[in-house]
Formats: sequence, structure tokens, C-alpha cells
Amino acid sequence: MNFESPWSFLPVGYALTVSIELPILLIFLSKHHSIRTRLFAGFWLNACSYPIVILALPILLPSRTAYLWVAEIFAPLSECILFWLAFQPRKTSDQNPGVTLRDLAVIVCANLASFGIGELLYWLGWLESQ
Repeated sequence: MNFESPWSFLPVGYALTVSIELPILLIFLSKHHSIRTRLFAGFWLNACSYPIVILALPILLPSRTAYLWVAEIFAPLSECILFWLAFQPRKTSDQNPGVTLRDLAVIVCANLASFGIGELLYWLGWLESQ
């Protein structure tokens, strides 16, 4: 598929990204988070990071290599920060810091999965870069 502009790719790429990352977040995020929270996180985190990755970073970083490095560090890092700020555990006596680290690791893994599948589609020629 060849898209005429990043704007035309945005909804398709967002839907593909969410379809890859959401199941990972639903299954592997801590059970301390409700299904509703995990669903929300799957859509919301990508809605915050994906437009920057697709619309802004390609303009700022014309080299594909530089773009991939920056985008694939920015996306999981920004999503981890947003998730932590929105859903950080309350200070309780039974709080386990390992749960928060696990949640952040799951977000990184979900991003790696969508990156890997996106790169596979790119190298198979199913997605063309601008």
C-alpha cells in the first residue's frame, strides 16, 4: 500500500498499531488494572504517541535510520511516562514496585511487537515509505 501523505496513513497505521499492542496490554498488564483501564491504555497511549511518530518525526529526521532510532525510543518512553503518571499505584502498605516495572516492561514489549510487525510489512513491500 502506498499512501499519498502521512495524514492518509495515520488512521490505518493507528488501527494496525492498536490491533497489535492492545491484546498484549490486555493480557499482560497487571491484573491490578481493570479490563476497562487496560482497554483505555491501549487506545489512549497510542493516540498520544502515534501522531508524533508518524507526522512530526519524519519531517524532523529525514534519514530512515535516525527516524527509526528516535521514533522507537520516543514511543515506548512517552507511553511509559504517560501510563505511570495516569495509573501509578497508590501508596499503600501492600504496594509492590515490581508490578509497576512489569507494567512498563509490557508497554515496551507491545511497542517492540508493533515495530517488528511494521518493519516486516515494510520489508515485504506491503507498506511503502514516503
